[in-house]
Amino acid sequence: MMKVCDQVCPEKKQAFSNVSLSRNTVAERTCDLATNLYDQLMEKGKDLVSFSLAVDESTDASDTAQLSVFIRGVDSNLCVTEELLGFKSMHGTTTGKEIFEEVCKCVTEIKLPWDKLVGLTTDGSPAMCGKKNGLVGRIREKMREENCAGELSVYHCIIHQESLCGKALKMEHVMTTVTQVVNFIRAKGLNHRQFKSFLDECGSEYADVPYHTEVRWLSRGKVLNRFFELREEICQFLQSKGKDTAELREQRFLCELAFLCDISSHLDALNLQLQGRGRIITDMYAAVRAFKTKLCLWENQMLQGNLGHFPCCQTIKTQISTAVCAQFAEKLSVLGAEFSRRFADFDVQKCRFELLSNPFAVDVENAPTNLQMELIELQCNDTLKSKYDAVGAAQFPQFIPDTMPQLRTQAAQLLSMFGSTYLCEQLFSLMKMTKTSHRRRLTDEHLRSILRVSSAQSLSPDIDELLASKKRCQVSGLGTSD
Repeated sequence: MMKVCDQVCPEKKQAFSNVSLSRNTVAERTCDLATNLYDQLMEKGKDLVSFSLAVDESTDASDTAQLSVFIRGVDSNLCVTEELLGFKSMHGTTTGKEIFEEVCKCVTEIKLPWDKLVGLTTDGSPAMCGKKNGLVGRIREKMREENCAGELSVYHCIIHQESLCGKALKMEHVMTTVTQVVNFIRAKGLNHRQFKSFLDECGSEYADVPYHTEVRWLSRGKVLNRFFELREEICQFLQSKGKDTAELREQRFLCELAFLCDISSHLDALNLQLQGRGRIITDMYAAVRAFKTKLCLWENQMLQGNLGHFPCCQTIKTQISTAVCAQFAEKLSVLGAEFSRRFADFDVQKCRFELLSNPFAVDVENAPTNLQMELIELQCNDTLKSKYDAVGAAQFPQFIPDTMPQLRTQAAQLLSMFGSTYLCEQLFSLMKMTKTSHRRRLTDEHLRSILRVSSAQSLSPDIDELLASKKRCQVSGLGTSD
């Protein structure tokens, strides 16, 4: 910085030299920023009319279990706040009781009333989902003790569910073969270098084949598609190494590989739709419903031999017989049934979700009694209908008038719900980049502060207040006596 200052703005050299960059100063100021964000979140909590929690657990580089708790709250103006509520280091066991105690501390410390908790989304592990001793069961018991009138809506992360559905295809034998070949090419440096040189000599469109990593949602589809595109080059390279390529050239294996590539691409596209911050649970559910409908269409088309939505299969269409198409149609049917089974808890809320996604199309007679009068008034109001068409479902609740309090409350509850633990997964990625094998001595407090600042989205630290008004410049060696 000082060297740049000498060239760019030498008149500001003294101002730059006054900036303290000692490790203690940086650590303290990071903690101050995190504290400021937490204080703002506490202040926001006073105005929340409903909130939901997303809870997940992972381990860091020092094998310490880390519990992340995100809050999604909606205030009286129906504005959404989505922030990290707590990040707890658990040095012992991580049973349902211990997870509940930590989550309970997070809610209590920020002074949030339990009767405003409407939703809980977890990773689906037994410690989380146990109806008696898990986090879900204990929170429901806590809400009964607090005499909470509302019912807690519990969801298993929609992204995890979608990923698990893919296992119903039972095509691990294809993935195992692909993984073994990729590992042979990439595990040894010489093989990897020779393979890349081979692709370059062949004038291939691709320069390499990627690794498959089970914990990364999209790696499966990327590896399969690249493998399929390079199947001829891979066979030639393996033959040059004296490896048997008979299995890779079998018609059955090639057809299954093409089908798995295509369906994995479709699943990856759905996965991307479900990712991201600020996603409304009704939009996520709509994406899943659309995919289930697509599966029915693909199944019928596959039975007719129509491969229009399966580009990899189309490239080897002459090798795919009617019997093979029937087998693939059966797999699509199984996949559709798995989606219906895993998303049954979302299907139960379908009518409730429509109150947010399209309130003007809701059948009033089937709506809850306490909402029927307000729904009639809403659906007969042309001005509100125009506003809905203009701003969309996500922003429309803010324009529901105060004369419809029940609809506003219902909208607040739905807007506050998490559909996935995506934020927790994203935070764990930040954690692994922050607390590496070379930074294992990073304290729990400092790790928590770094992650709170780096994950902040709805809130931003008041820099002027923290670093200008309350901090005095301290320069090492300034004013010391001989």
